[in-house]
Amino acid sequence: MSGVLEGFLVIAVIVAVGLLVGRLGLLPDSATETLSRTAFFVATPALLYVTLLRADVARVLSTGLVVTALAALTVCALYVPVGMLRRRPVGETVVGSMASGYLNAGNLGLPIATYALGSAAEIAPSLIFQLAVLTPTYTTLLDVVATHRRGERPGVAGSLLAPLRNPLLLATAAGLGCNLAGLRPPEGLLAPIELLADLAVPAMLLAFGLSLAHAQRPGRDDDVVCLSAVIVLKNLVHPVLAWAIGSAFGLSGPALLAVVVSAALPTAQNVFGYAVRFDTGVALARDAALLTTFLSVPVLLVAAL
Repeated sequence: MSGVLEGFLVIAVIVAVGLLVGRLGLLPDSATETLSRTAFFVATPALLYVTLLRADVARVLSTGLVVTALAALTVCALYVPVGMLRRRPVGETVVGSMASGYLNAGNLGLPIATYALGSAAEIAPSLIFQLAVLTPTYTTLLDVVATHRRGERPGVAGSLLAPLRNPLLLATAAGLGCNLAGLRPPEGLLAPIELLADLAVPAMLLAFGLSLAHAQRPGRDDDVVCLSAVIVLKNLVHPVLAWAIGSAFGLSGPALLAVVVSAALPTAQNVFGYAVRFDTGVALARDAALLTTFLSVPVLLVAAL
């Protein structure tokens, strides 16, 4: 239980700093976008590269990874008809789908796994699946949607080459490639990359806090049905699905607990950062991250008992 509370405390303090800075007007109005773009183009690629470079790929490729992937992909897919039926913009529907299944495996999941599950390695399948699959997939989709929204027509070739414009996908490929090939950059090169990687999480959290400084109460800027769907999918459906799929795959005891606790984590603030970067679904991403974080506390406490 202490791991759950510690993880939330870490997030709350940094978000509160961003909120205070925003309320005091210490940074210009463009600071939220600047921090989000810095995280997207600089810090997060560095974090992806370093994380995947050091990942124990053999350990991650387990039954837990299959369960994690199936549960996440299912809840992401379940949101899509909601966005379509509500006639929401395509970009916002992509963001809502991502918010439904993209969990806070980093700055919240790591301490919770350490204290509640006994090892930070238990969160590895969720973390690696998101870094290697969900992040590049969704950011590439958002890039394609943004291109069409600007009135540009990239054509088939342009759409196929869109992933090559995505720094997160490139960093993912580089990290996994070096890992599998057994290549490790010299310390003189790796050290600045690690320093930039350390910026990713606090930059996202500070940007999130800044966005709250002058925001309306949660739900006022959103389609309430869509926001409610994200909350139900993330806080309730996702952990239940993880339990059901894990049980069907023969998981039990600590292994089953690990996938359920991971699935019960709230929407990651990264989703908000990507929404800001591509200027779509920003309010939905912000409110989903905020509300699912609050509502995940009792779910995680029950799961961790």
